[in-house]
Amino acid sequence: MSDPDVVRALLERHGTTFAEDAGIHLADEPAPLWRLLVLTLLLSTRIRSATAVVAARALSDAGWTTPARMRDSPRRQRVAVLGRAGYRRYDERTATRLGELADAVLDRYDGDLRRLRDHVRDDTDGADGAGDARVVERALQGFAGIGPGGAAIFCREAQGVWPGLAPYVDDLAARGAERLGLPAADDELARLVSPGDLPRLVAACVRAARDPAVVADVTGHRDG
Repeated sequence: MSDPDVVRALLERHGTTFAEDAGIHLADEPAPLWRLLVLTLLLSTRIRSATAVVAARALSDAGWTTPARMRDSPRRQRVAVLGRAGYRRYDERTATRLGELADAVLDRYDGDLRRLRDHVRDDTDGADGAGDARVVERALQGFAGIGPGGAAIFCREAQGVWPGLAPYVDDLAARGAERLGLPAADDELARLVSPGDLPRLVAACVRAARDPAVVADVTGHRDG
């Protein structure tokens, strides 16, 4: 299969972002960016990604779609929602972390994560996308519960609405691209799709890195 054929099949069969799976219509606006950060925190826990996506939807369904609403929610209600979503081993700690996350976003960015991006622009002073991404990663890791892996999750998803991050292809996505026979370099992979489809392609590559069945489904060959 040619690279365009692989990409076409990959996007058709596995090309939803994790934000889309969680019901987040991502835009450069405070509420969807906050919801993406919540999803990032949940995906950073040692739990199946499908459970994290379900929990993110449940938290949004509870109405906690802004940092202020999350901060003002009773902790016991957060614990109950997380438990029903499958977080019973981590519900207490994650409920606390969500409250801390809300406090941090309100204190540092007045509840608007676009201010994090704007601070990055000031700090990088016209640096390239890679420079922007490194500063965003560091800022994200300043939130309790979000480490390098979580920062990568946020940047992979947000690059569609924060073009300064693009092309963002972390090591996990690059490994998936290699297993699919696609170029692993960020600029080469990005050239295979439109800018709007890059987050979808990167998310699909992550799935290929984690699940050999995705590789087999797309290419017809099971990755060893």
